[in-house]
Amino acid sequence: MLLHLPDWFFLIFHTVVILFNLFGWIWRKTRKANLILLLLTAFSWFVLGIWYGWGYCICTDWHWQILQKTGENNLPDSYITYLLMRLFPDLHVPQVIIDSATAGLFFLALLISVVLNIREWKINKNRKADAAI
Repeated sequence: MLLHLPDWFFLIFHTVVILFNLFGWIWRKTRKANLILLLLTAFSWFVLGIWYGWGYCICTDWHWQILQKTGENNLPDSYITYLLMRLFPDLHVPQVIIDSATAGLFFLALLISVVLNIREWKINKNRKADAAI
């Protein structure tokens, strides 16, 4: 029974991380944090992924450990697949589509975040230069 609390924690926390990765660049005040989180996600997927498997996510790993202790087995490789199965049990989307959409949206969010953060940095740099004159 107590293992359902960490299950719900990870369900909510991981979903918030995903949503912030996708949309955190929208608000000027969260852009730097969004870029940092996107880079941490990329580090997990592509650097830790060298040892643990492509797309490795520590949050998914910990969540899976908790779910296995509750008796859930045959968990998918992808957290997005799991999330869709949990929220929409009758929805069946091919894994290749989920993986492609996940990667595509991640790289789109990363590109937008990098561009906006660089633009913000240049604007701030110019303001400081103008103020020094």
